[in-house]
Formats: sequence, C-alpha cells, structure tokens
Amino acid sequence: MAYILSLETSSTVCSVALHLDQQLLSYAELQMEKSHSSHITVMVEQVVGHAGVGLEQVDAIAVSGGPGSYTGLRIGSGTAKGLCYALDKPLISVDTLWAMAHAVIESVPAPEQYLYCPMIDARRAEVYTCLVDHALEVHLPVEPMVLDSASFASELEKWPLIFFGSGAAKAKELLAPHPNAFYLDNVKPTAKAIGTLAYAKLQAKQFEDVAYFEPFYLKEVYITKPSGK
Repeated sequence: MAYILSLETSSTVCSVALHLDQQLLSYAELQMEKSHSSHITVMVEQVVGHAGVGLEQVDAIAVSGGPGSYTGLRIGSGTAKGLCYALDKPLISVDTLWAMAHAVIESVPAPEQYLYCPMIDARRAEVYTCLVDHALEVHLPVEPMVLDSASFASELEKWPLIFFGSGAAKAKELLAPHPNAFYLDNVKPTAKAIGTLAYAKLQAKQFEDVAYFEPFYLKEVYITKPSGK
C-alpha cells in the first residue's frame, strides 16, 4: 500500500490529490489564473490533512510533466521537487495529455475503435495534442499542431475521434465538419488522473532524477528585455 501525492498545475486549474494505491482519498481544486504559486502549498496541507495522513507518510510525489503553461509547469515541478527533497521521496512525472485521455476513457464509455485526442490550447490556431486508443497506445505522438480545415482528415476517414480539452473548441471551429468527429466540453487536466497513472510508475519504480527533472516544454520560452533608452 502506498500513498501518492499528486500535483497538477499545467493549466488555469490548480489541483492536488492524495491516493492510496489507486484509491482517491482527498482532492482539492482551484480555478484562478496566475495564482498557483500562492495556493499550491496550502492545498497540499489541506489534502493530506483532510485524509488524516501526515506528509511524512507519503510514499511518492507525482506531478504533471507537461505539456502546458510554462509558468504553471514550473510552479508544479518546483513544488514537487521541493517536497521530494524535504521528505526524501521519489518523484514521478505523468504526461498531461495522457492523464486527460485516461480520465476521459474511464468516464466516457466508447467502443474500442474510437481514438482519443486531448488538446491543450496554445497561441492562435495552435494546440498541444496527441492521439491514443483506449489502451493509451500512441497513434500520434505529443506535438504542437497548427489547426486548419485539413487537420486530422486522414485519421477521421479511418476512425471516430473524440476531441477534448481546452483546445477542443478551437478544433471544432477550424476543422472541417465530419461525422466521425466528436467533441467533449469541460475536460481539464486534474491531479486525480495524474495520481491514478502514477501508481503504475511507482510499481515499476519509474522515477525522475529530482535534481535534473524539467517539465516537457513544447516551445522555447522567450523573455523580452526592455530596450534601454
């Protein structure tokens, strides 16, 4: 039996979950853009306190590994690494898009021929996306994609696709209408799904190097300095 504390900060929603193996014990969620850093530590304390578990009893820390908001991912990974150092616990990273897909597969029954397309909104017509089947086998690896009317045209001729996540509304607007395209609303990354997938990694001892772990950023971050006058 193992306690897994999970953090998800890759989007505008900040969440923390505590699992015992794959059983959810406690969960907290806050939707407030650009305030993750001021709430994440308090949420951790609330979640473990509500479950009656001491932080020292936690067996592993899991965190959303991206893709997603650069600032959000930095806050999540920094908090997770700090907890790992302080508690001497292993760090587990879970792909954000896979966690979203897993949550939909578990909650929305669909025939096995359906493929799942989680999307995270980026700038303009771009999304972060991938394509997986019901067993999370990869049909399209995680990548940034600029959407247009021809996007996923060949895939839609072969399989029914379920689009969801913050980029799904953009896809519905830009993709050509197709009877094999289905869209879900209000699907977001959550620490619940991160913790569920982290359990298998804990069993397999698939841990990150706490000192060198960095989230999966799909784009380089450019910092503009004010020009001197």
